[in-house]
Amino acid sequence: MNDVQTISPVRIAANHAVTKRLGNWTAERHFQVRAHRGVAVLDLRSPHIPAGDITIDLDLEHAMTKLLVDDDAVVEDWDLLRIGRGRVKDGEAPKGGGGRRIVLTGQLRQSEVRVHRGGIAVLSAMFSREFLVDARQAYKEGRTPTVADPAHTS
Repeated sequence: MNDVQTISPVRIAANHAVTKRLGNWTAERHFQVRAHRGVAVLDLRSPHIPAGDITIDLDLEHAMTKLLVDDDAVVEDWDLLRIGRGRVKDGEAPKGGGGRRIVLTGQLRQSEVRVHRGGIAVLSAMFSREFLVDARQAYKEGRTPTVADPAHTS
């Protein structure tokens, strides 16, 4: 009997569209993002995501993926193939390791990955329809919205 467990990644498509996954939307650590002339936004700040490395397999063509991560997260893009003007923009990357590691693989064709941390990640989440829907629902239920900061639950 084979004891190796096959982990199927969460698949996210953003073809000619904007796809957002914000707040406490998953408890998985493996993702596949496929986008052609679209935008995919992934919130990876949730406390529901178990400890360990997060892996994201990208296949982007003329597209953009935005990652909302914790301040100390380390984004590793060594195995990411860039074709044309593909790039990873992470202006506030931590100088030392120690936080959760996010491993990017796959390829970027005339595309980019933007990494938002801290307050910028909160603002990115707040300026979305998903936040407005969550805020209205939270008000009705008498709780705190979780889209802006998934770790803040009460």
